[in-house]
Amino acid sequence: MSLPTRKIDSVDITAIGYGAMGFGGIYGPVGSDEERFKLLDRLYELGCTNWDTAHIYGDSEKVIGKWFKRTGLRDKIFLATKFGFASMDWTHIHGDPEFITQQLTESLERLQTDHIDLYYVHRTDPNVPIETTMEVLKDFVKEGKIKRIGLSDASVNTMRRAHAVHPVSAIQIEYSPFDVTLEAPGSVIPTARELGMTIFAYSPTGRGLVTGRYRSHDDFPADDFRRMIPKFSEKNFPRILALVDALRTIGVAHNNATPAQVTIAWIMAQGDDIIPLVGSKQIGYTEENLGAAAVKLSDQELKDIRKLVDEIEEHMGDDLRMPEFAKHISWVETPLPAGVEAGN
Repeated sequence: MSLPTRKIDSVDITAIGYGAMGFGGIYGPVGSDEERFKLLDRLYELGCTNWDTAHIYGDSEKVIGKWFKRTGLRDKIFLATKFGFASMDWTHIHGDPEFITQQLTESLERLQTDHIDLYYVHRTDPNVPIETTMEVLKDFVKEGKIKRIGLSDASVNTMRRAHAVHPVSAIQIEYSPFDVTLEAPGSVIPTARELGMTIFAYSPTGRGLVTGRYRSHDDFPADDFRRMIPKFSEKNFPRILALVDALRTIGVAHNNATPAQVTIAWIMAQGDDIIPLVGSKQIGYTEENLGAAAVKLSDQELKDIRKLVDEIEEHMGDDLRMPEFAKHISWVETPLPAGVEAGN
């Protein structure tokens, strides 16, 4: 399989990336190192050389590092990772110089590499000016330990303040047919385009909803965190299912492409600067996701999907895309540097 490419700065990377959150065990048990090496082997065979992980994604960095040592293919992979979370409860976030240095050092050791191609601020620290965080990262760019800086779920104000210190190459956001709020004028996507940031879309298949495996809120396992996401409440399922069924119908005309493939193709069609990140622990699903690159939707199909997406946004737009307890970790504004007043 030959995957298309898209640019980050002036560098070509595969137009669909692999997200390693589940790979590291965040969503439940994972296979042995050997089993996961097979998945990484298959990604490489399929031409997907754009990989995204994080310090907090279980043992994903360690396993990827072992794969690099085993294969000698580190230089063939565009590698992104992230810093910021201090614990697995996803609440303690740090952006101070000492913490950044510690996590970068650990990530480099785990990944068995001397540099990170794209290093993200996973979430912004509410107690540290983003300017302070960026100055530290700027120094690491000068040292060659990181090649580019990215932000994840950052506010527009943070994007602008960070970019003023050092160019920010990427913004990572949740973007799917169930969440297009960041397309609004003045919001994150238009701002990213104004500033020249590549947009990486995580959870492009709506956290698995477009697969059609879930026909009701009650189909989620009892301990599944999706039960706590307001957008996926039972009252919203009729519109969710209408979209899934439409995606399935469209897929029939594209060699029986799956709803997930049609969804990923739709996201890619929203702009050449958008790169969906797909993640699965299973080789079969990974192959399916990457197969979306071959699905070319017609203008009419794009309009039909957009109509359903807009209806979902109109009726579900005020519902949160994350559990109530987690909303405080995204789009967080940081304090201004000492001596700087608002508006200056």
